[in-house]
Parts: sequence; C-alpha cells; structure tokens
Amino acid sequence: MENKVRPRTLPRRVIAAAVGILALTGMLFSLSGVREAAAAKSTTEIVYAVKTFQDGEAKYYSYKASDGTTIKYFILKSSDGVIRAAFNACDTCWQDMGKGYVQKGDFMVCTKCGRRFSSVRVNEMQGGCNPAPLTREIKGDKVILKVKDILEGKQYFALGKGGGR
Repeated sequence: MENKVRPRTLPRRVIAAAVGILALTGMLFSLSGVREAAAAKSTTEIVYAVKTFQDGEAKYYSYKASDGTTIKYFILKSSDGVIRAAFNACDTCWQDMGKGYVQKGDFMVCTKCGRRFSSVRVNEMQGGCNPAPLTREIKGDKVILKVKDILEGKQYFALGKGGGR
C-alpha cells in the first residue's frame, strides 16, 4: 500500500480567525479617530472639506515633520457653529504624560487631569491645560491649515515623555 503525502494546509477555522483579527485591527484603528493628515496635501497647506466637521465630532489628525516628530491635532465644529483647530496637547499635561483630549459632548476633556474645555473656547484660550490653538482658515467650503502653523506645534511633541508619539 502506497503512502500518499498530502500537502499541509491550514484549517479553515484558523484562516477565518486570522482574517477576522485583521479586519478587527483595521476597524479599531479607524475608530481611534487618528488620521494621517492627507486630504488635499501640499508642501505648504492641508485642505479639508468643511462638510467633514458638520457633525460636531472632533476629528483627530497627525502630521509627520521631516525630523520624524509626529504632531497631533484635532478639528471640530463647536456648538456655536465655528470650525476650530487645536493641537492635541497643552502646556501642562502633555510633557508629563503625553496625553491629549477626548470629546465628551460639547467639551474637550484632558485625558490626564480631567479638566473640561467648552468647544466654543477651543482655539481662543491658550496656556495651562487649554488645548493649544492651531491657526486655521475657512475659505468657502474648505478648512485650510498651513504646514508652517502645524510645525509650530512641534514644541509639544518633540520633548518630554509625550514627545514624538
């Protein structure tokens, strides 16, 4: 009797589990809200569609500087209808813990100290634990961030425990 050697194949359940894990990983990454700054990206500015922010939910982005520092920021439409932008860092808590903000209703909340900041104050107040303002311009149906303004936020992300994350 001849012994036939069958090629070894992975059981279907193992393959299905691997596909499921990959899909879940992708879903979790997309749900984290962090996006590479892409939209219409040039060497001088990044352009987002105004309609992206109509739901009032903060959208989180990152920009990688030429030295490798990742600069994090968010854009949201506040409860007074103004589109606002700020670095996802502050003068106080970022350097210590490398934590930014999460949105809870009409407030941005520091994930280190728990201080709450009304959406209508984002991009207006500066210093302490306030989200550090990021200059933005609204032209018609576009939100425009200048790369030079984003790079000004590198100070928050290049130093301390939070640096470069």
